Amino acid sequence: MPTRMNAPKAIASAKSPGNGFRLKGLGVIVSIAITAIAIYALTHTLKSIDTHEVFQVIRHTDTSLILIAATLVIVSYVGLTFYDLLALRTIGQTEIPYRVAALASFTSYPIAHGIGAVSLISPVIRYRVYSFHGLTAFDVVNICFLTGLTYWLGNLTALGIGLLFAPDAISVVDLLSPKVNQSVAVALLVGVGSFLIWCWSPRNVGTKRWPVRLPSGPLVLLQIAIGVFELSAAALAMYVLIPTGPNIGIFPIMAVFIAATLLGFASHTPAGIGVFDATFLIGLGKDDKEPLVAALLMFRLMYHFLPFIFALSLFGIVEGWRGLRRRQRG
Repeated sequence: MPTRMNAPKAIASAKSPGNGFRLKGLGVIVSIAITAIAIYALTHTLKSIDTHEVFQVIRHTDTSLILIAATLVIVSYVGLTFYDLLALRTIGQTEIPYRVAALASFTSYPIAHGIGAVSLISPVIRYRVYSFHGLTAFDVVNICFLTGLTYWLGNLTALGIGLLFAPDAISVVDLLSPKVNQSVAVALLVGVGSFLIWCWSPRNVGTKRWPVRLPSGPLVLLQIAIGVFELSAAALAMYVLIPTGPNIGIFPIMAVFIAATLLGFASHTPAGIGVFDATFLIGLGKDDKEPLVAALLMFRLMYHFLPFIFALSLFGIVEGWRGLRRRQRG
């Protein structure tokens, strides 16, 4: 692996160490600030919560709704697997089958998000999966870049749509007026559209030693569709779990869900714990927060905890099986 990492290391060494250190320091400060504010807000919000009522709501949730939500969570994770498949096809790795892309995606995302160090854990897990099939560290860097691009294109598009139709959805969170939020939504959608136009002809970014091929216009459209599809399935799972009492529409949930996801990602806390929850409860909660807390707990179990345990077990089994095969060949 060290010899395969020569190109990324050369690029990293060409950058100014001082600038990189300052950027990392700023990122740490922002993450700590987001986490601290979220924990304070969450603690303040949960003070008035009746835990007995929360568990009553969970016990009385219709089993069919739980099954629908679980199915939507599965659909969301299936959508995530196409992030890797599309990235593989973009860099010309057409011989890697879908099952390998699905394994890399499903093991890297839940584990990395569950631990909290996505930018560190996800590439390592992907390398362990893809190197067995002949891909280099350079290929994995490209895949991580392209999957991240799909993630952000889908997030920004879905957030723009949510804010456009429900501009007051996150006013409590971002402290901006609905008109300003609508302007932000238009800016996001225009930005995504501009990137789509710019990429309509094939382009490369990076350097001569580390070129990254961007997807062409039709593939960018597919990236956006996959990203919006995956996020919509996850947001719908949350929507299904919320009782009818709060009467919250799908577009407000979409906007708040994505904002909570992005803030949780920026905080680098495991599964965005504390940050995601505080944003969700503050953005959607009014006087009766118990049903939202109940829905949040059920969603956390289905979307974060169970996939994390299953992905960790699957990755361990695959690594153990491959290690056994190497010893047998030896």
